[in-house]
Amino acid sequence: MKTIGMIGIGMMGHGIATNIARHGHPMVLLDHPGNQPLDNLLAAGAATAASPAALARSVEVVILCVTGTPEVEDVLFRPDGVIAGLRPGAVVIDCSTAIPSSTERIAAAVAEAGGRFLDAPMTRTPKEAAEGRLNLIVGGDRALFDECRPLLACFAENIVYAGPAGSGHRLKLLHNYVSLGFSAVLAEAAACAGRSGVDPAVLVEVLAKGGGDGVILNRLRPYIESQDNSGFRFSIANALKDMGYYTTMAQELGAASATAEAVRDTYERASHSERAQPTVPELITILGGSAGKTH
Repeated sequence: MKTIGMIGIGMMGHGIATNIARHGHPMVLLDHPGNQPLDNLLAAGAATAASPAALARSVEVVILCVTGTPEVEDVLFRPDGVIAGLRPGAVVIDCSTAIPSSTERIAAAVAEAGGRFLDAPMTRTPKEAAEGRLNLIVGGDRALFDECRPLLACFAENIVYAGPAGSGHRLKLLHNYVSLGFSAVLAEAAACAGRSGVDPAVLVEVLAKGGGDGVILNRLRPYIESQDNSGFRFSIANALKDMGYYTTMAQELGAASATAEAVRDTYERASHSERAQPTVPELITILGGSAGKTH
């Protein structure tokens, strides 16, 4: 069993690490104040490392699950970063959401350092991460993908090979744009419905029986009906980050992005709300212009 190093034991990373350990892989975790509690992982035999370089020296695979491109670049390239300690032939798997042009540069840098690289961003939520049922979209060398697939299957239910390095992150941004775009449209409609006195239950019923049905309606439905955001704990701050990455990618490609820019602006305005760390469902209340219910 290969020894796996994990950097970023947050809400998603904790589930990933737990499932890898459950499958019997020895693990080394980067000690970081942003980690979720490590008690169960340490009890399962995981060790900790004080720096990314120290972690990289002691493992055959490094998995990154950090916030975004700045954090990925920092953890790899700082003086005590992963690149400084990377073992020959070691694999770096980036499960973060990142800008694809940066991912391509990182893949080249890892190869120059003697390592191998996959970008493997995820979809779904911390609930599926804990259950080992994430979706992964993987970019990189096909043979390396095939080699690493059993490891990825420790924590993912659906694994799609997307193409060369950077392809996973491209598809993740396309996915998140569609998901967050649908969310913004539905939130704006629900806020308008609230102002006009439409019964939330009737709104949901009409949408569910027509063109508004789908995953996003099911995620936002509990909040529309009863202000329950527990089923969609994705923050507006992360939504804004991902939309910024998408519009950057579109601009670099010369692709149409007027709608994406409008969606990004919606999350930008919502990010200045007085609500503490609001989640995407709370966009309904923010757009409704009320600290309480929108109906």
